[in-house]
Amino acid sequence: MNHKQLLCGAFLALSTLAAPAPHLEAGFTSLFNGKDLSGWKLVGKKGEGYEVKDGVIYCARGGGGNLYTEKEYDDFIFRFEFKLEEGSNNGLGIRAPLEGDAAYAGMELQILDDTVAEKKYGKLRPAQFHGSVYDVIPAKRGALKPSGEWNSQEVDCRGRNIKVTLNGQVILNADLNDVKDGATIQKHPGLFRDRGHIGFLGHNDYVELRNIRIQEISSSETDNTPPPGFTALFNGKDLKNWKGLLASPNDNPAKRAQLSPDKLAQEQAKADQNMREHWKAENGVLVFDGKGRSLCAQKDYANFELLVDWKILPKGDSGIYLRGTPQVQIWDPNDEKGNARKLGSGGLFNNKKNPADPLTLADNPIGEWNRFRILMVGERVHVFLNNQLVVNNTILENYWERDKPIYPTGQIELQNHGNTLYFKNIYIRELPAGPSQTAALVK
Repeated sequence: MNHKQLLCGAFLALSTLAAPAPHLEAGFTSLFNGKDLSGWKLVGKKGEGYEVKDGVIYCARGGGGNLYTEKEYDDFIFRFEFKLEEGSNNGLGIRAPLEGDAAYAGMELQILDDTVAEKKYGKLRPAQFHGSVYDVIPAKRGALKPSGEWNSQEVDCRGRNIKVTLNGQVILNADLNDVKDGATIQKHPGLFRDRGHIGFLGHNDYVELRNIRIQEISSSETDNTPPPGFTALFNGKDLKNWKGLLASPNDNPAKRAQLSPDKLAQEQAKADQNMREHWKAENGVLVFDGKGRSLCAQKDYANFELLVDWKILPKGDSGIYLRGTPQVQIWDPNDEKGNARKLGSGGLFNNKKNPADPLTLADNPIGEWNRFRILMVGERVHVFLNNQLVVNNTILENYWERDKPIYPTGQIELQNHGNTLYFKNIYIRELPAGPSQTAALVK
């Protein structure tokens, strides 16, 4: 080979190295370099886990685990190609935490060789076939190629709209707000997470993956403007939709129910005057001056999903009453005198028989905003604080009447303990009442 040929060969080699990754569309970023698992984290490795060969990621036979992106994503378009063997089973976790089963702690889109799945696993439910939101929302069938052939899939996640396109066919186009069945929500609390990791969920079967890329979609929030499916309880301007909490002993729902209509109206007028003296809307924030009583939503609620942003000062102490019952705790975990346990916020403070403490410390630094997402279904509660699960499907006990379950319906209250408090972005999505709740409501 002469000098000119060597130069040409070197130029071609450099050109090849500089060339963009195949199938990388404008606006997309590759998540797989074709060589190794840089940018990925393997959780719960089984057997050989995941490896790379010949430019593909493969899940080993008889092994796997969960292979997650190191980065978290909220809204995105995710594209990848996959090839299955006969009977292969895997999953795509989206907006998932690193811990727990993504099908429940986050969301799993099924990856499955539908053609022989029922021969291998027995009768499947509709939402267990390929592309389905696992065990929640079924996908259309018929777009999957035979085992041994490459498939191309796109997952478009924008807010609570999830769209799955397989080999050019839309097989799923779902609004997660349409999921209102109480039992399903209790089982899949992670379904409504708005941010998390993307991952391949190995189930001991061989699967190959390639051309993995993503386009992040920017999204923004406007304070006190509810997301689709929700209603704002605070409009950012005034105290519309709110009332004052009655003075003791009528802060107790059982006592309050015994008041005559005239007496109730009199006591409520006093409570509303107290509210106007100590609660106000200021620059889009609901502010409490630390001197009056708690604040109550005008309407009673049964089952719901509640979003609340809150902020406290050092030694702050507050909480959210659900159905008039205390409380999802808010406090300063650094206040050694007032809270020596340093547990953080979000726990069901007044529980005695059932867990009361949060699962983890998820509070932002004092003076910064925090966000609760609370799911109240039946007598059970899930609480997410800053996108971390801190209460998992726990019974909320009736503080007022310990021998009875929590009331089937009641008011939402913003509790105070004599501290300055700040709230905004208070949104609610009502869910259908269960049969036992409906029966209690009509008695």
